[in-house]
Amino acid sequence: MLSIIVAKAKNNIIGKNNKLLWHLPDDLKRFKELTIGHNIIMGRKTFESLGGILPNRKHIVFTQNPDFKINDENVQVVHSMLEIQEYIENNEENFVIGGAMIYNLLMPYVTKMYVTEIEKDFQGDAFFPRIDTRVWKEVSREKGMKDENNDFDYDYVVYERIKK
Repeated sequence: MLSIIVAKAKNNIIGKNNKLLWHLPDDLKRFKELTIGHNIIMGRKTFESLGGILPNRKHIVFTQNPDFKINDENVQVVHSMLEIQEYIENNEENFVIGGAMIYNLLMPYVTKMYVTEIEKDFQGDAFFPRIDTRVWKEVSREKGMKDENNDFDYDYVVYERIKK
């Protein structure tokens, strides 16, 4: 099973210069709670932006660079959709965590999305694909409020692919 986890602005911006544009510690805590113990699938740039290997998660890093290597048992470098296919087809939940190219590439295979919708527009260079309501059904929404730790109002929204 393949799921997406993403935080996005109202205008679908997800970042700029390979960095997040907001400070939402509650969202980072939720990300950790949801992904811990699971595979996380990402592009090379997203992996490099993490600043290290996230504990208790297997990192699947997709890159077209055949020379990119990481010597760590918690990191698997893949170079093709064929290699990613095994993670899509297993019954465990695997999380796509970015970036924009990987979200676009894997969206057709995703069955669930955990989206933090930030109630503000941002200027950026990385976009999340538009959520097509003919394909996706909102199944839950939880309000998050701006406070002393979180700079913006936001909603945690879960979408599931509509069965055909």
